Amino acid sequence: MIEINGLNKKFGKLQVLDNVSLGFNKGECVALIGPNGCGKTTLIKSILGMVVPDSGSIHFDGKDVKHQHAYRERIGYMPQIGRYPENMSIERILTTVQSLRGYTGELDSDLMQHFNIKAIADKRMRTLSGGTTQKVSACLAFMFNPDVLILDEPTAGLDPLASEILKEKIIEEKSKGKLILITSHLLSELDDLVTSIVFMQEGTIKFHLPVQELLQSTSESKLSKAIASVLRQENAFKHATSNQLQS
Repeated sequence: MIEINGLNKKFGKLQVLDNVSLGFNKGECVALIGPNGCGKTTLIKSILGMVVPDSGSIHFDGKDVKHQHAYRERIGYMPQIGRYPENMSIERILTTVQSLRGYTGELDSDLMQHFNIKAIADKRMRTLSGGTTQKVSACLAFMFNPDVLILDEPTAGLDPLASEILKEKIIEEKSKGKLILITSHLLSELDDLVTSIVFMQEGTIKFHLPVQELLQSTSESKLSKAIASVLRQENAFKHATSNQLQS
């Protein structure tokens, strides 16, 4: 569904994406993980058309997205930090986005109901807590029944109940055959959600593996421990190679 080939991006002298190639299909829930500054956000923004790569290509359903805009209507995006006009109410934000999208299909109001957004719809955005702003962002991401969902640290700031509601919604949408890309630093929250892991470091893809393959190859039962095991093995290999070269 999404094919990324040889993507490169520099900001000044900093190589943020270095020959990144990946493929994502319908029905997958993929975790994009890695340390801060590894290139995750730049990769996401490249897919969304918010960042223009220096070279390489991104294809959405077989079509190059360069200079295209219509494909974005099939993507629901939940940013890590939602930024909205401070004086607008929640209800005004929701209706304005609906008007801008020009969406004529049936709206997905599940999260609005579960988060009881109607009860606080008249509150202005500047008065909201970070967690409530996250709920608004989640509602907007899922509202238009997108084929692809890109969720950047989706549970950040959410209380345990809201976090569980959102995770159940993600699982439900995955079961409908949608492609879901998630970034998260809380690996424990990904265990029940994701089907594969992409680990990025310094703008490169260190590995892209199905979760079950990762767990089996490391003999671990938890995703966080499996990833730590892979990274320890890689660091040990680099250390051994470095010693051999020095000797």
